[in-house]
Amino acid sequence: MTAPWKINCVVYMQVYTAVIVNAMKRDRRRFLGIVAAAAALDGLPLTARAARTAAGKMKIGIVGSGNVGGALGAVWVKAGHEVMFSSRNLEHDKALAARLGPNARAGTPREAAAFGEVLMVSVPYRALPEVGKDLAGLLKDKVVIDTCNPFASRDGEVATWARQKGAGLASAELLPGARIVRAFNAIGAARMGAAHEQPGRIGMPLAGDDAQAVALASRLIRDIGYEPVLIGGLAMGKHLMPGTPLAGERTPDELRRIAATLN
Repeated sequence: MTAPWKINCVVYMQVYTAVIVNAMKRDRRRFLGIVAAAAALDGLPLTARAARTAAGKMKIGIVGSGNVGGALGAVWVKAGHEVMFSSRNLEHDKALAARLGPNARAGTPREAAAFGEVLMVSVPYRALPEVGKDLAGLLKDKVVIDTCNPFASRDGEVATWARQKGAGLASAELLPGARIVRAFNAIGAARMGAAHEQPGRIGMPLAGDDAQAVALASRLIRDIGYEPVLIGGLAMGKHLMPGTPLAGERTPDELRRIAATLN
């Protein structure tokens, strides 16, 4: 039987290689930036890092505990992670945490951001500027999974701006200092809590510039039951939206074929 840390080493190297290859294709300067960010991983030997990740559960903060945040957080709790839910309704979050058991808790958005090794932000896009201001000082170097989609009909001018700029780059501007990975944007919330029933069958497209952040997000995506499919850097996050070719439930191979046609 293959040791768990060896499996995780292979997973890490696959994610790392995909980040580098995509960056080289699109932007040499971004490629150099990703290499520099990934160099921070050299503080521990690769085998030690992988073994530590395989053995320990993670602390995850969630800002926005609605359909997406509540569903994903619940599965992460069941997978053994510690999750702090937060929103504008603390009583709702306390009730949700009580239903999920001792690995779940509730707090304010600032408490969730401080608690989490990884922070997931899942709010209407119009709220993202306020989230960035409220969490200022807590986002620096934090791995943030961005599930937010800009819809002009709901979110107004900030959504129009984000679509023009590209949702990944826009979120990075609104959450300064965060190491953003864009994911869980192109699949409906109704099915997110059920993917673990058939793990790996459905792919989850993601985009990010930071190799370590992508690796951490990929681990959590697998814990939900999806197979992560890196489509490129944050500039490619514009394709992670409902109504795009990557939207809907698709196999990992289908996502890779579609992503190869995008720019």
